[in-house]
Amino acid sequence: MGMVGGGTDAFIGAIHRHAALLDNQIELVCGCFSVNPKISKESGKLYYLPDDRVYETYQEMFKRETELPEREKMDFVSITGLQVF
Repeated sequence: MGMVGGGTDAFIGAIHRHAALLDNQIELVCGCFSVNPKISKESGKLYYLPDDRVYETYQEMFKRETELPEREKMDFVSITGLQVF
C-alpha cells in the first residue's frame, strides 16, 4: 500500500494505517505523507520506510513507483488526506 497524506501532523492517518494493517494482509511500502516535505520524511522514518520510498509529492510517488519492478511497487494507494499538493 502507498499512502497520500496521513503524516505525523494528521489525525486520521494513523486510523487508516492501523485499520489497513489489522489483518496482516497489507504492508505500507511508500508514501507522500504531507505537503511539507520535512514532515513527510519524518513520518516515513517513524513508519520504518526506506528514504527512497518517501516522496515529496504524490506525482513523484506515482511516477517513481511505476518504474519499480512489479514485485516491489505499491499495489494500491490509500488517500487519507486531501490538500493542494
